[in-house]
Amino acid sequence: MAGRQELQAVVLLLAGGTLVKLAATGASMRYVRAGMRPVVLTAGLVLLAVAALSLAHAVRARRTANAALAGELGGGDQVGEHGDRHDHGHRFEVAWLLVVPMLVLLLLAPQPLGSYSAARAGTALGAARSTDFVPLPAGDPIRVSLLDYAARAVFDPRALAGRHVVLSGFVLPGPHGAWYLTRMVITCCAADAQPIKVGLSGTVPAGLRSNDWIEVTGGYTSRTATDEVNAETIPFIEVNTSRPIAAPSEQYVS
Repeated sequence: MAGRQELQAVVLLLAGGTLVKLAATGASMRYVRAGMRPVVLTAGLVLLAVAALSLAHAVRARRTANAALAGELGGGDQVGEHGDRHDHGHRFEVAWLLVVPMLVLLLLAPQPLGSYSAARAGTALGAARSTDFVPLPAGDPIRVSLLDYAARAVFDPRALAGRHVVLSGFVLPGPHGAWYLTRMVITCCAADAQPIKVGLSGTVPAGLRSNDWIEVTGGYTSRTATDEVNAETIPFIEVNTSRPIAAPSEQYVS
């Protein structure tokens, strides 16, 4: 029984350590919304506390059992020999296999979803049909999210007339040599991620490669395309200037 408790404690320890590491380094945003980071950290700390208590209980139980066995056999050497025979008789616990994925996740966090996933999913713009748009702030150009621009360009283009915006995202190759500026939108976690795509026209930077992150400044254009995956509308932006940027720590939007 003590051996099984120790196994459970190790699994909990790895799970808790993984959650704490993801939250502390910000890597949790590769899986869940940024607002869930404190929750992930709290859950990890709770698991670590439970693991510590479980491990302490298992160690005490093993010591108690060994002491009782020593009293019955009347000698430490016999206890050692008996303990060896007892250990050799244990079956392999399949639950130890859970340690492998935990270690992989703890040491090697996967990359956020990018162009590979975005190319195989239709743009999620249809979810913004019922959005009530607030007036754009003053200034020119203004920085807006890719989702905000895409939704306004399709459902409220008059708000963008004469305005210049700054957008950022990773690039995705489209049909006929087009490039789409893309961000992955999540509701809860990466499992429900869907792309938002905005086509680039005008002064499109040369030498683009899939997953390159860029920032563009430009204005509204009535040009659109139809997403080949789900037949939703993909709006475009007339690019005036652009520059490469580093991938942000928070790559998903919600």
